[in-house]
Amino acid sequence: MLTQEIHSAAELMELIQEIGFLPLLDSGIPGFSAEDMVDEDCRYVTFPDGGWDWKLWKWKGPIVSEGNVVYGKFFNKKAGFISLDWWPDFCNYRRSQHPLPEEFSVEDIILQTLEEQGSLITRELRAACGFTGTNMRSKFDAYLTRLEMGTYIVTEDFVYPQDRHGNEYGWGWSLLTTPERLYGRPSCKCSRHPDDSYERILTHLQHALPFATEKQLLRLVK
Repeated sequence: MLTQEIHSAAELMELIQEIGFLPLLDSGIPGFSAEDMVDEDCRYVTFPDGGWDWKLWKWKGPIVSEGNVVYGKFFNKKAGFISLDWWPDFCNYRRSQHPLPEEFSVEDIILQTLEEQGSLITRELRAACGFTGTNMRSKFDAYLTRLEMGTYIVTEDFVYPQDRHGNEYGWGWSLLTTPERLYGRPSCKCSRHPDDSYERILTHLQHALPFATEKQLLRLVK
């Protein structure tokens, strides 16, 4: 099922729809990441003047904004894509393992802030939640990662700063929101028992990645 030498965002989108799950970078399974599957010309490259280009990195925004792919830190705290077809099962299982945060906890405040504001880039969300002191960034990012692993937060798009000529530059910022807001509440509902969703996902990945060990697959799914 795996396809090598992806040359465009459209081809990558097609692959994500086919396989259902795809980490962006190293997944712990050789060959199974968007970075591994794109053509060499689409990988990270630096220039003598200090500039850089990374087509794969730039494809993330258009792919996510299409609306058929969910993006976030879902795979062992690392970022990746999930097709909207598989999202209900994934969400169903993960939320059974990561219950809603307790009321008035930091994670609850983060979710309430996003529900009130709709969507915010990471630094805006951090400031809105009062994490403005020294060394607060890494602490806040840990809360965000846990919420993303629990499928409570996803990336809506990517926002880039602009120079005085209107050209985008830099690595960009994730525009965060909730999947309920972005895709609708029905997309986060599944009639199956969470254990059945888990088995369905695992069986699918075992078929798609017959060379992967059970331990490697469990690190992706759990």
